[in-house]
Amino acid sequence: MAKKSKVVKNNQRKELVERYSDKRSKLLSIIKDPKTSYVDKRIAYQKIEKMPRDANPIRFRNRCNLTGRSRGVYRRFGLSRISLREMVNNGLIPGVSKASW
Repeated sequence: MAKKSKVVKNNQRKELVERYSDKRSKLLSIIKDPKTSYVDKRIAYQKIEKMPRDANPIRFRNRCNLTGRSRGVYRRFGLSRISLREMVNNGLIPGVSKASW
């Protein structure tokens, strides 16, 4: 089980990423456009730098929805490999079974 503070902090980061996503995408399109002037690009860089660090989607971490574990998380299920295995063995996830051949 992950610390509650880590899970809460990650949820706050997710909210910040969603809040600033439109603004960041507009500024990044200005920066990446080869037709924009150097001055406009510098202004866009400065605006991005003034945004909170946690607004960057790189800082958001995928975590298990049950335990908060950060490693070995399957995106399709939103669960860590350990939680997923327990739920599959108990038959709680429909359509998934233990492999045998």
